[in-house]
Amino acid sequence: MVIAGTVASALLVAVFPVFSPLAAQTERQTLSGSRVALYNLVGEVRIERGRGRSVEFEITRRGADARQLRIETGDVRGIPTLRVIYPDDQIVYDRGGERSWGSTDSRIRSDGTWGGDNGWRDGRRVRISSRGNGLEAWADIRVLVPDGQKFDANLLVGELKAYDVDADLSLDAASARITAERVQGNLDIDNGSGSIVVRDTRGTSLRLDTGSGGVTFDRVKADDCSIDTGSGSVTGIGAACERLDIDIGSGGVRLAETSAGSISVDAGSGGVTLDLRQSPRSVSVESGSGSVTITVPSNFGATVDIETGSGGITTDFPITTNRFARRELHGTIGDGRGRLRVETGSGGVRLLRGN
Repeated sequence: MVIAGTVASALLVAVFPVFSPLAAQTERQTLSGSRVALYNLVGEVRIERGRGRSVEFEITRRGADARQLRIETGDVRGIPTLRVIYPDDQIVYDRGGERSWGSTDSRIRSDGTWGGDNGWRDGRRVRISSRGNGLEAWADIRVLVPDGQKFDANLLVGELKAYDVDADLSLDAASARITAERVQGNLDIDNGSGSIVVRDTRGTSLRLDTGSGGVTFDRVKADDCSIDTGSGSVTGIGAACERLDIDIGSGGVRLAETSAGSISVDAGSGGVTLDLRQSPRSVSVESGSGSVTITVPSNFGATVDIETGSGGITTDFPITTNRFARRELHGTIGDGRGRLRVETGSGGVRLLRGN
């Protein structure tokens, strides 16, 4: 059935349920609109490039109680949305010992959604556990997203993966492993706890946020790159960002072969290593504890302000100093066009000459 109208109400649905006591239960559905959303409490979501004009879903219900899951579609706050409804407050996500991660609690609205502005207090409280009593059911979903689409994937527990997609993606999870590779488009990832891996992506905006868990971003290109993690290391190679901002509570930062116009790193604790392949306009690094090593091209020029609470300062560059103390260095390198500022509570600072 096709319902014509505005973006918010454009909706196409086709259902082909398969029920077998021995096989997984699978169905397909399709939603149309310039922006489409998915909500699924538990399971694996894999996003791939679609060839049609609509977003296609292949839903496989799993677990001993898979029959009890319901699939609903319709507009939610003006966006065509597919929701997997779990009719229990206790959900067991047990994949034969493959994972043992404890439990996650959240509030779920009656329409199967959660979160949003001031929305985390709405709905009933649901607990998802790796073992114990409750509804043993989850949904694994393959999503085919056409070029130019905007798609939001919301998952509480499991895995989120996106491969070979030419679309703007928003990936949100409470506790999951999230991977995005070969994505052409803006990418916004928010993970409560769990790792984030992004490779070979290109877009105007890249935002990666995790409460706890490591972040890896390799060969990404964007105007704005923002990375925020409460705890966990940040590593990357071959990133090209006009503006690169990294905020990390605890954990090291190690970037190799990086190009950026401006770089800002704020690390509560952990060492910072930056290997920069082009001369940036500005570099700002603050570290509560941990050494800082910055490698810049040989033609780098900047005003320099380096301070360390404890630890030495070394540089490969001749610096015209205007103020120098035991743990402070202020001056100019080359033409002084750029700006370099480093401050660390404890740990040495090294400024190295690259190629």
